[in-house]
Order: sequence, then structure tokens, then C-alpha cells
Amino acid sequence: MKVLFVHPYPTGEAPSQRFRFEQYFRFLDEKNVSYTCAPFWDDAGWAVLYSKGNVLHKMWALLRGLYHRYRLFRGLDAYDFVFIHREIDPLGLAVFRRMLKKRKERARIIFDLDDAIWIPNSSKNNRFMERFRNWDQAPAIASLAGRISGGNDYLCEWAAAYGGQTTVIPTSIDTENLHNRTQDQDTERVTIGWTGTHSTLFYLEQYLPVWRRVLQENKGAELAVICDTEPLFLEEGMRWIPWNKSREIEDLLQFHIGLMPLAEDAWAKGKCGFKALQYMALGIPALVSPVGVNTKIVDDGINGFICSTDAEWEENIGKLLRDRALRIRMGSATRQKIEAYYSINALRGRWLSLFGL
Repeated sequence: MKVLFVHPYPTGEAPSQRFRFEQYFRFLDEKNVSYTCAPFWDDAGWAVLYSKGNVLHKMWALLRGLYHRYRLFRGLDAYDFVFIHREIDPLGLAVFRRMLKKRKERARIIFDLDDAIWIPNSSKNNRFMERFRNWDQAPAIASLAGRISGGNDYLCEWAAAYGGQTTVIPTSIDTENLHNRTQDQDTERVTIGWTGTHSTLFYLEQYLPVWRRVLQENKGAELAVICDTEPLFLEEGMRWIPWNKSREIEDLLQFHIGLMPLAEDAWAKGKCGFKALQYMALGIPALVSPVGVNTKIVDDGINGFICSTDAEWEENIGKLLRDRALRIRMGSATRQKIEAYYSINALRGRWLSLFGL
């Protein structure tokens, strides 16, 4: 069997790819399945994609990607399955879908999504792309795919309208080879933490008055923010940790309490709760907004807290800051939940079934 993985970014670079399908590759190796990875953006394009400006570099990278996509899709007959993660190309050109439909029967096309990508949502640093993008690409691919893998029920319910067989496969955690340590909660100094990309920082910033009050009322506590760009709203008691893949786990293990605030909107409902999953895999209680899949991941009062109001955020963070025994108990429960329901070992069979394995 030969599988083609069509995805936006270079292999090993983007969290959505690493945790949606790349970490399952070893299971394909075990079954002697041959696979090829085909990113749209090359390394040079990826290096400038989310930077401000660099429009000419981005346009050249876009043209290179389109050229290589066209060449790739002319040879689709060589593959038994085509696995498409999120999109074929950033513009959503119909020519590639026509080539896909001509060369692959529906049962051999797999579409994987981990966000509500049918809703317009562009990075502020890439506004120039928005005028060219076809936001109907996700529905168009879904209508061609015989199998659709969604990171939560909301995504699969949307995809089911297009006729393919849908499977809920949560974004998963490798608890053996990556998230294989747990936080020591038996400590005096406690760090509240958040991790994410520049595109989701606004979810954290909207609760800035809450974080400010928490730090004022709990002297010695701090808020650490892991992000690919430095937040502009940091104040006393807050610090930035530049995101670094090689230090990903070490940096997360600076946290004792993990935050995942969201807004109640259609885009946020498509989120797969990955921040909470990462925290919990490392024995860090997660505090989340009651949006989308968050209420399935976090069992309120057992392995974290579901916070609906400013008062609940303040109260529950305060509980964990002041109660060491509670942090220890919840930290143990978080790890158990991830291993049972969200680890790659727990989800291995479901993922392999996409390929009939």
C-alpha cells in the first residue's frame, strides 16, 4: 500500500500536522505501508509565511508550491490513498480538485480537519492572501472524500452533510515518546501558564483583567506565556517563553496550572482542545472555557475546572494556587484521562481504520 499525505507545511514543523497524523507514521511502518509527505510550503516559504511583510518572498513561495502541487497531482495514480490535511493549496484552486476527482475514487480520499476551516479566518500578517483565497475549499474537498477524520463531534457533524464516512479522531498525545513526564506539583512556587500561536493570543488577552487580579491577590505566582511571537500585553508578574520545538516539553513543565480560555463562537467550537490535552498529559490541571470539546476533555473539579465567568476563573485559579494537595490530586487524574482516551495508543486503531488497516 502507498499513501500520499497532502498537507500545508513542512513535515515536523506544524503542531496540527505533528499531532494529527505525523506521530502515527511509526504504525504505518510496522505494517510495511509506504507513504510520501507532500507539503505545499517549502522550508523557505515556511520561514516567512507568518512574518510581517515579505510579500514578494511569500508570492514566490506560493508560486513554487502551486507548481509542485500540479506536478504531484498529475501522478496521483501511483498512490492507493490520498490523505488531505486541512487543504490542498492555500488558494483553494478548483483545478487540483478536478485532478483529484479524475484520478482517485471517493473511497480512496481521506480528508482530515482539526478546525472549522470553512469559516474565513486569516492571520493578520497574511491579509494579502485573503483576497485570493477560496473559502469553499473545505466543503469541496469534503464532497470528494469517502472518509473524513474530524478532531471533534462538531467538525464531523459538519462534514457528514457531504456524504462521506466520518470518524471522530481527537488530536492525540504520544505519552511514551514525547509527553512522557509529569509535573511535580509538590512545590511552593506556582506558575500559571498558557501555550499557543500568535493567532490565538487574543483568547488569552481578553481575560487580562482576570490574570492581573489573580497575580495581585496571590503574591509569588506568575503567568508564563509560550508563543511564537512576544505578546504586547505582558505586565509585572508575566513573562514570555519563545516557542521552541526542541524545548517544547521542558517549557510546558514550567507550568503548574494550564489555561485555555476561548470565545463562544463558531470558530472556537471547532477547536480540538489541544492546549488542555498537552497540559493534562504532563500532569497539569487545565482550566478551560465551556466551549466545544473542552467540556468532554476536562471533568470539572476532577482533573481541572470549567470556567464560565471571570469570577470562576479567579476562584478556581486561586484554589489551585493555594491548595497543593488539590494540585497533586488533579495532576494525577489528568494523566490518567489522557492515557485512556487521548493517547496515540488509545486512538491507534481508529486512525489506522481510515486506511482499512
